[in-house]
Amino acid sequence: MSASFDEIGMIPIGRVAGGRAEPTKDHWGANRPTIVLRDDLLGPDALKGLAAHSHIEVVFYFHLHSDEPVEAGARHPRGRTDWPAVGIYAQHGRMRINRIGVSVCRLLGVDGMSVEVEGLDAVDGTPVLDIKPVWSGYQPRGALREPDWARELMANYWD
Repeated sequence: MSASFDEIGMIPIGRVAGGRAEPTKDHWGANRPTIVLRDDLLGPDALKGLAAHSHIEVVFYFHLHSDEPVEAGARHPRGRTDWPAVGIYAQHGRMRINRIGVSVCRLLGVDGMSVEVEGLDAVDGTPVLDIKPVWSGYQPRGALREPDWARELMANYWD
């Protein structure tokens, strides 16, 4: 059976302001940018109630290095040949077809159309596609399984 797929478009709801200017591989935990929402798209009450949450999930577009080739198959994460070659959907690399990133970060405050966060692994100027509160009901149910190389890769990611 063959499926038909239509292309879709997305509109950024805001941008990351401040924090890191360059994407690096590790040490994102102390990154404290602000997400500034677009007041031409959203009303002043779009963030009402968000401050009651400790964490948010931010969906964003990897806009830097857009000339980097897309990876549609497998590769060694971070070029480490001591780690297995795994498909792009078994890792968090930015070289994916739609270049979408997702990050759970700590919510520090809401002020008008701005959200201050900590631990967002996106850089200044990054287009934000969506923000969602983190609810315990959406967290993994049951034991989490991941390969050893993934734990090793993440060892210094937030510190």
